[in-house]
Amino acid sequence: MTNFVKQQFLVIYAALLVMSALIFSGAAHADANNDLPKVRFVTSEGAFELLLRPDVAPKTVENFLSYVDDGFYDETIFHRVIAGFMIQGGGFTADMGRKPTKAPIVNEGSQTLPNLRGTIAMARTNNPDSATSQFFINVVDNDFLNAGVRGAGYAVFGKVTEGMGVVDKIASVQTGRKQGMGDVPVSPITIKSVTRVSAED
Repeated sequence: MTNFVKQQFLVIYAALLVMSALIFSGAAHADANNDLPKVRFVTSEGAFELLLRPDVAPKTVENFLSYVDDGFYDETIFHRVIAGFMIQGGGFTADMGRKPTKAPIVNEGSQTLPNLRGTIAMARTNNPDSATSQFFINVVDNDFLNAGVRGAGYAVFGKVTEGMGVVDKIASVQTGRKQGMGDVPVSPITIKSVTRVSAED
């Protein structure tokens, strides 16, 4: 075999190895995504789905899914909506009644999961470890909410994979003040249900 032929053979062989690695990596990534929990929100404005990340924020996802499994979010509202920022829900009923929650959880804010458009994160008070049931969905990249930028940050634990248009629609509704709270949608945006999505769905 001449040197030229050997070189050609090695180039082809190397290319095949790279292609195989890429295919395997893509398949592994797809399998990993299939193993991650998914939830479906049905709202008065439409439906959307999220992929959750217990591999990065295990306690946060466990807490969120415990509320989902209890039906806690059913008939709650998006009570704080700010166009060009985020939509927040998971704590109030349509009459602005605050729902009782479980104990707060530790903040799992991580630079691995930044507050990018379409991600879901836990809402909290000034105390980093005060999140309970409330969450928000970023409608733009909100870098200033990331861990390490201004302290502990806000813990991202998933992202919207279907129906981001519904989230954008909610973010664009008219808001005002209600019972001392600002940025409340004038017409209630109801979360009808939040359920797990099975692999068969």
